[in-house]
Amino acid sequence: MTHPSSPATDSQSTTGRPGQPGTAPAAQAGPAAGGRPAMHRQFISFAFYKLLPEFRRLPADRQSAMMAGLVKLVHANNPQDMLLLHYSCVGTRPDVDLMFWKISYQLEQIQEFSAAINRLELGGYLVSPQSYLAQSKRSTYVDKIDPAHDDVRTCIVPGKRKYLFVYPFVKTREWYLLSKPTRQGIMDEHIAVGTKYASVKLNTTYSFGLDDQEFVVAFETDSPDDFLDLVQELRETEGSRFTLRDTPIFTCVQTPIESLVGQLARL
Repeated sequence: MTHPSSPATDSQSTTGRPGQPGTAPAAQAGPAAGGRPAMHRQFISFAFYKLLPEFRRLPADRQSAMMAGLVKLVHANNPQDMLLLHYSCVGTRPDVDLMFWKISYQLEQIQEFSAAINRLELGGYLVSPQSYLAQSKRSTYVDKIDPAHDDVRTCIVPGKRKYLFVYPFVKTREWYLLSKPTRQGIMDEHIAVGTKYASVKLNTTYSFGLDDQEFVVAFETDSPDDFLDLVQELRETEGSRFTLRDTPIFTCVQTPIESLVGQLARL
């Protein structure tokens, strides 16, 4: 599919700490390689959940009470500590029903929210078929078309679009054995394709040593048609030769938590 360094840029992208979209960038953390100031990296989590069939056999009043606990937990989240977005996957895949996109500078904040879900009565009726962990990081490739795009990636501010497409990504080992100029040339073509689809915002996150995949890519858009065309066109680029794995793919719809639980329970 697509290499995670394709730009598909968003002209409205901003940087800021969790809970402060559009404010000043994250605090600098000393010099980085190449003399540029380093930026604090965010931890990024995509946690998918599936509701067990046994839950739907419960009386409606008990379903409602358990879902109310989940709604309360979501509303209790402090966005100054962790950005939390919720998406419906109902009807898009058989193995997941909902997804929480969590972004924080502290991994413990992400862990605590997962632990809080486990402590809910509803937690006994939820399984997590997939969960991906990554960090934000500057790309190693030069975006000659939009040089500022690289800095945006160090601090992800999500949620401005209705649809989100998420998948893990692994490159072949042969890719990393190519020379840096060769890889940059291949990526120049890839980036040029991505810039044709301005309605699609790419969030690339890095998982080296943190999780099984190398990257997690999350595309936000209000136009699924454009995303489909982008992916199809990227299949025809040289970079696609070096894709080892880019599945499973999750189609997610950003949904208010009250509406989301209404899709899952008899309220």
